[in-house]
Amino acid sequence: MKNWFESDDIIHVSLEKVILSFKDLGKHYSKLVSLMPGLTSVELIDEGKDFITIKTNEGLMKRVNIVVSSNEESFNIEFDEDYQAGKMINVQSHYVHCFKSVEEGVLHSVRINQMKASGFMGFFYKTFGKASIGKAVLKSYRKFFSE
Repeated sequence: MKNWFESDDIIHVSLEKVILSFKDLGKHYSKLVSLMPGLTSVELIDEGKDFITIKTNEGLMKRVNIVVSSNEESFNIEFDEDYQAGKMINVQSHYVHCFKSVEEGVLHSVRINQMKASGFMGFFYKTFGKASIGKAVLKSYRKFFSE
């Protein structure tokens, strides 16, 4: 399956801290999403064992089918996202985050695939949003773990 976005970043944090932050998915994702550019309000609407729903100033974000796996050297989390940003665009994608312990801290790798975005605005999102969205995700995690 072709990735829409794939990149990685070093975060100066322990793997243990990363794992602990995911113990409360609702708290983790509402704080993380609030660090994304352009989002001025973020509210956790609903959460369960393998899903969260967040309302932002742009629309409604649903992350479902959340699956976590880990071993002594790495922590992985993946999910499907459905993001309704206003009336103009609905984006569906699959995220895979891998956190691997390295000498400098943690290597955070992100893959976004199965990207679907409908309509005219969806075309522009898929075509021109890849680098900015992907880099914003990486930057948000770096900022999240530096606080």
